[in-house]
Amino acid sequence: MVPAETPRFEQTLLAIALVFFIVIAVKMTSYIISLILMSLIITLLTIPALVWLKNKRLPDTLAIALITLAAVLVIAAIGYIAVFSFQLLLNDMPQFQQELALRLDELMTILSSFGISIETDSIRSLDLKEFFSMGVAGATTIAEGLMFLFFVAVTSFFMLLEAPRLTERFEARYGKDSQTVRQFGKMSGYIIDFIVVRTETNFIHGILFGGFLTVMGIHGALLWGLLTFLLGYIPYFGLIIAAVPAIFFAWLQFGIPGAITVIVVVCILNLIVENPIFSYLTSRKYEIPALIVILSVIFWGWLLGIVGMLFAIPCTLICLLVIQLSDDLRWINDFLGVGHLFEEHTRKKDD
Repeated sequence: MVPAETPRFEQTLLAIALVFFIVIAVKMTSYIISLILMSLIITLLTIPALVWLKNKRLPDTLAIALITLAAVLVIAAIGYIAVFSFQLLLNDMPQFQQELALRLDELMTILSSFGISIETDSIRSLDLKEFFSMGVAGATTIAEGLMFLFFVAVTSFFMLLEAPRLTERFEARYGKDSQTVRQFGKMSGYIIDFIVVRTETNFIHGILFGGFLTVMGIHGALLWGLLTFLLGYIPYFGLIIAAVPAIFFAWLQFGIPGAITVIVVVCILNLIVENPIFSYLTSRKYEIPALIVILSVIFWGWLLGIVGMLFAIPCTLICLLVIQLSDDLRWINDFLGVGHLFEEHTRKKDD
């Protein structure tokens, strides 16, 4: 503990050194931290379902077993759709290679009309199958991914099993009506609200985008819709990254008009889903300055990899909530322009 007579400047330096030490420690243990963080997010995401089942007078063990079964089925369905769609793309790769050659010829013709000459030998030799294989090889191996998901599932199960008991112990320690318990309930409820709403919004976005691509006849439409759902957790960058493969295959199949059509639909869906729908579903507007969002994605992505990028906003919200609970540090949130996020707000429900 720092003595009270320590100069304020030295206290600040000690606080910065402590934060730096914590960041380095998290970086060195990123695999474990990522596992725990993903398990915690999944647990928070399923707590509303657990509360609903308990209100139906189901025992805790049975309710958790049903939630676990539902989660396993959802993950299995997602995995099946991803593997099946990707296999179809690989099987049709010769057709895509022919379409690519045709589109490149069209592109070269257009550029030539503007007096632009490009060496096409290296471009024509591009092998899409090899490109896809490099992308798969660059990702985490299947065995490592399955092992990570297995540990996440086990950890999430026991976290969910322990959640009601942990709440009871916390209330017994600090008192059910204490300020600490109220602040903790506000913190956890706030994070749960954001994660649930973000998941609902991503689901709507993925369904609409995948459905449009299916109607348009784009190869791998289900896979690109699924990718939109998963990468939608990454602010700004995620939806752009998810749209790139769909735009590419629209260009392969229908040329430049097809690619432009998908780009326009992506922009329209972003305007519709990410603004009015997201605002309607959430109990408050999570208006965080764009700079803080971008820096959060960069920082948590560097610290925890892809898991950090996916859950950058929940992680940032947790840090901001901790700051908000401190009277001495609350000014930081006001300075960053996020103090309004923690004001009391009740959603008006339609009769």
